Amino acid sequence: MSIQRSRDRADVHVAAFVRIAVAVVGVAAASAPAAAQTAPAIAHEKYTLPNGLEVILAEDHSVPVVAVNTWFKVGSGDETPGRTGFAHLFEHIMFMGSENVPVGKFDQWLEAAGANNNGSTNGDRTNYYEWLPANALPLALWLDADRMGRLLPTMDLPKLDLQRDVVKNERRQSYDNVPYGRAFETILAALYPATHPYSHSTIGSMTDLSAASLEDVKNFFRTYYAPNNATLSIVGDFQRDSVKKLVQLYFGGIPRGPALPPRPQITSQPVARDTFLVLEDKVQLPRLYYAWRTVKAFHEDDAPLDLVAYVLAGDKNSRLYKRLVYDLQVAQDVSAFNNSQRLDGGFQIVVTPKPGHTPAEMAKLVNEELQKLVTDGATDRELARAQNSTRAQFLDRIASNLGKADQLNYYNYFIGTPDYARQDAARYDKVTLADLKRAAASYLTKPRVTLTVVPEGKRDLMVTGVIQ
Repeated sequence: MSIQRSRDRADVHVAAFVRIAVAVVGVAAASAPAAAQTAPAIAHEKYTLPNGLEVILAEDHSVPVVAVNTWFKVGSGDETPGRTGFAHLFEHIMFMGSENVPVGKFDQWLEAAGANNNGSTNGDRTNYYEWLPANALPLALWLDADRMGRLLPTMDLPKLDLQRDVVKNERRQSYDNVPYGRAFETILAALYPATHPYSHSTIGSMTDLSAASLEDVKNFFRTYYAPNNATLSIVGDFQRDSVKKLVQLYFGGIPRGPALPPRPQITSQPVARDTFLVLEDKVQLPRLYYAWRTVKAFHEDDAPLDLVAYVLAGDKNSRLYKRLVYDLQVAQDVSAFNNSQRLDGGFQIVVTPKPGHTPAEMAKLVNEELQKLVTDGATDRELARAQNSTRAQFLDRIASNLGKADQLNYYNYFIGTPDYARQDAARYDKVTLADLKRAAASYLTKPRVTLTVVPEGKRDLMVTGVIQ
């Protein structure tokens, strides 16, 4: 899950728990994939400064706009038990001023130049980005360098306490006091062992946020927010030689950080046994959640599982949507998604029954459709529709300078090379009907976590067993 800093710092945008969203993107169902729509290559240059900062440059002179996107290779998955929420907390602290930038001026100076900026955090990384007129690029680079290299001298307890309270309020708004808001955390804790990097949410716990000392937070910054743990991606209308000089001028003098802690090594395992949970909430309608452990990003089964999710609930013609929402009209909504992250992954199906219908009814219908998919497989038309939609999403993600900058950083961290869009898209074009059937059988027949969120006092609506 990615948490994004809002413009007023008081809200959280919780992005979809999905790496490749299975949403309708306006692509008509077609027969065969169109080769002309394959994701294009992104011409770029990558180099590394002596202090370890990776730099990715991609010129695009079509419009006088530039995007700057900095990835720090730290997310909630790098946190330790009792110290959760630090990566997201820093997403906020990084906008609180640095040695040469007074509090409030980061936004003010960028906005005066016609720029926008924001940041987001997920289990694997934290990013900060600006999109701005080309002539404001030096300002953005200088601001980003100042907070990377000169934040600690100005970090004090009042700043920490202010942002700690903001994050706590975000947690109340997006988790504790919103319908179904605690479901995600509940599923993570059941799906992954307590020591697993993804077993807790990005927002962190109230207890851990309250317990964080100023020195705890400073040590987290010293460890992870150093140039040797960051990548700076710049995409748009600039002159390469000039930008290289600016990058060297502003970032070159920032010292390397300490040796990074070893990254966890995860061997994805299925849930040991079927697990049934119930969560009472202030909701009008119950909701059913299924969750399975799957695979990390770029595993050979990653792309097939993404397409399985689309076949199940990716559009209004998908199996679960058509049967539950349209034909039988027993569900308010249904979704399915595969979330493959850097170290591990999970697959979810979520159904909200209509008034008068129960989670047990939904479970029976979902199980029937899963069994059909495992036994009979998908159709040619379903596969083509899923591939076409996925292809459109690839094109959409690299249509803007900002999207292109983020994708370059994503592939750089996950694969080791920034320009991987064509190879990534090709994984989906190569998926066959046999691959879909095998993926569904290999993962969606294994033990799962079943969570029923019910209205307060309605625990009798809980799904308590595997319903055939």
